[in-house]
Amino acid sequence: MTGDNQTPEAEGTVADAYRGNWVDRLAPPATRPYLRLSRADRPIGTWLLLLPCWWGLSLAMLSDRQAGWHDLWIFAGCGIGAFLMRGAGCTWNDITDRDIDGSVARTASRPIPSGQVTVRGAVMWMCAQALVAFFILLTFNWAAIGLGILSLLPVAIYPFAKRFTWWPQIFLGLAFNWGALLAWTAHTGRLEAPAVVLYLAGIAWTLFYDTIYAHQDAEDDALIGVKSTARLFGHNSPRWLRWFLVGTVSLMAMAVILAAPDGLPALVAALCGPWAMGWHMQGQMRKLDLEDNARLLTLFRSNRDAGLLPVPFFAVAVLL
Repeated sequence: MTGDNQTPEAEGTVADAYRGNWVDRLAPPATRPYLRLSRADRPIGTWLLLLPCWWGLSLAMLSDRQAGWHDLWIFAGCGIGAFLMRGAGCTWNDITDRDIDGSVARTASRPIPSGQVTVRGAVMWMCAQALVAFFILLTFNWAAIGLGILSLLPVAIYPFAKRFTWWPQIFLGLAFNWGALLAWTAHTGRLEAPAVVLYLAGIAWTLFYDTIYAHQDAEDDALIGVKSTARLFGHNSPRWLRWFLVGTVSLMAMAVILAAPDGLPALVAALCGPWAMGWHMQGQMRKLDLEDNARLLTLFRSNRDAGLLPVPFFAVAVLL
């Protein structure tokens, strides 16, 4: 990338990528279309997939007051796996949506509809990423491995959801927050109620941030018949977003209460996590403007910070 005056199409970049991102600046030219296919130039999705993993792991450690060296690997393995599986999932999404993407202004510059990558090349790239992620999954316990394999079901269904339901964001939430279940199970060896409630909190959060994101494409989606919560709610979206905010905070607080052992200081510290996240989400609501696509994208990306806020509080609670 040489300047802001050049168009994304001329540079081969994608319209909603960060200007001057590492893929455009540092990656070898031959790899750039594939890295863009994986959204490596747009890291927010990796964060949104990773953060529920860290929530699940930290609450699992809080629940049994045990932490070991293997937990460091779960922490790191989830990071690597989130990058790879987000890349594989986005590649699958772009394969299935290649005709739709070419009709939407924001997505027409993606590698497949713009002709930078063939469908065959995309399939091979998707399989390569998923295979490496599978090898990482094999380092976890058998229960977590089973959950990891099962996660492929919502990942496979999600790209088709907007064709048959007004609530495709639910299917995205089912896929993107699976890490809360997996990381909890990787630590404890079994799936338990706090992880399930935390998973539901993550789904409510996904409904919040992805409805904001979907408003960028609402007009194009209406023209081509693609469904979304943004189109369903329309100008009533702020009211729905507040309900999703309340659901996120309430369910996460319930998960904390179910997970926390006896001890008031640890419980109070952990409960500060959902409160801080809710405070950030309320700040997004104050800045919301459904007609300003640039602001919508900025608010969507800010959910990395919202999702990070509970993590240090959960970590402190583990130590108390």
